[in-house]
Amino acid sequence: MPREISLSDVAGLVGQEIGLSDWITVDQSMIDAFAGATNDHQFIHVDPARAAAESPFGGTIAHGFLTLSLLSTMNYDCLPVIREQTMGINYGFDRIRFMSPVKCGKRIRGHFVLTEARFRGAGMMMTTYDISIEIENERKPALTATWITIVQFDPKDRPEGV
Repeated sequence: MPREISLSDVAGLVGQEIGLSDWITVDQSMIDAFAGATNDHQFIHVDPARAAAESPFGGTIAHGFLTLSLLSTMNYDCLPVIREQTMGINYGFDRIRFMSPVKCGKRIRGHFVLTEARFRGAGMMMTTYDISIEIENERKPALTATWITIVQFDPKDRPEGV
């Protein structure tokens, strides 16, 4: 996939995986920082000894919302830049499913399939992605989601005929 594409190229990519991010290691320091930012200090996330003794995971696991929040990093890492874009907006999710826990020390990466791209108004295009976050050497993904974003652009840059 080219690192940069035009607005007029986007519709032709619907149905394709247009991004596969680099691996991200989810370590205890990342989990602890997220716990501090969200005030979610449940032992399965922040107490390795207790999580090993009392949880079925054998140690700490990442917060589901930490895994979800890493989609932004994965997005910037692997999705092509749209030349005409002036701003990207996170519109939200239609569906999020946490399929498998991310154990501390595991590596994850995102798969992005563009499922829809439609123009809205003079200077916006709404894009929808089916996303899965793969856990290295695991059968089930950490999560699956349908993510909706908006590409903002100058109306003068809108392709003709759309």
